[in-house]
Amino acid sequence: MARIGIAGAGVLGRLLAWQLGRAGHTVTVFDPASGPGAPETGSLTLSAPHAAGFTAAGMLSPLAELDNAGPEVARLGWRSLALWHGIADALRDAGCTAPLFAQHGSLMVAHGADLGAARRVLARLEAAPALATELPAPQPLDRTALAALEPALAPDLHAWLLPGEAQVMSRDMLTALALHAPNVHWCWGERVTRVAPRQITLADGESVAVDLAIDVRGAGARPDMPIRGVRGEVIWLHAPGVRLQRPVRLLHPRHRVYIVPRPGDLFVVGASEIESEDRSPVSLRSAVELMTAAHSVIPELAEARIVHMEANLRPALPDNEPRTEQTPGLLRINGLFRHGWLLAPALVEQLELPPAPVTPC
Repeated sequence: MARIGIAGAGVLGRLLAWQLGRAGHTVTVFDPASGPGAPETGSLTLSAPHAAGFTAAGMLSPLAELDNAGPEVARLGWRSLALWHGIADALRDAGCTAPLFAQHGSLMVAHGADLGAARRVLARLEAAPALATELPAPQPLDRTALAALEPALAPDLHAWLLPGEAQVMSRDMLTALALHAPNVHWCWGERVTRVAPRQITLADGESVAVDLAIDVRGAGARPDMPIRGVRGEVIWLHAPGVRLQRPVRLLHPRHRVYIVPRPGDLFVVGASEIESEDRSPVSLRSAVELMTAAHSVIPELAEARIVHMEANLRPALPDNEPRTEQTPGLLRINGLFRHGWLLAPALVEQLELPPAPVTPC
């Protein structure tokens, strides 16, 4: 049995804690958040920093990400689809009743005036020959097929189905991973200032000795890793009676706006990507652009109510690629950028983690 310390309780931190705890190890997690649950919604800003995974829409879109990421991201993301499905099943068996995972494919759509930009995106998706036998190709939909799949969408949209893509209910999944993790002690309200081999140092100067120290603090890992925060903004809408089964991406020359359905007649609208570490409330420009785009895709959202606006920082390295560093007694994973939910379980699967303790006969 290993003593494992984890700095950071975002997607990676909670997933690692859950898996290592289930394997029988003693795990302690340190995070500055006040507790395991999602921050309160219904206000324009959130005063305390919280995990970027709570803000993210939780789209698992390996095909769509070929537009701005390499084939390896798509390959790992495709593997993560099956892993998240299994994790959701295990959490349900452990007693979680909230919906955690849905897999109905996703849609890419474009207005007629933006069809040229959409075709350039599709060309990039098709230009990954190494993945041709691994990932399904986008399927064009005519108006009749689109109306049958998603009748709430504007009828004049050009559309393509991305089979197999999925989503996790990000807030509920993060909470469930914390609440159903055996052998894990959660130290909330604790900021880590340094992670070294077999040692985690807290803001009050206390040093905690462990067999393996894991650093998954995202933007908080500086200066140990050259991380920058990239601002993202989302809007939550409540629209009773509007039906949408699968996530939708609007292809536009300037935006990549997504609309993601949530239980309870909720919709997450987002995709702003700003090179800034500003955590202030959502800007007027972003709010207007996001909501205008969402209304153009789903006209019935005109009467939706704005429940919540939120901004957060995605942790990114200079090359926008994830990085794993593993040495004796120390593991660092960071730089997942906009792919935290998409890549986390596949990256964890590749790690050399301590084996589960052997139970005597």
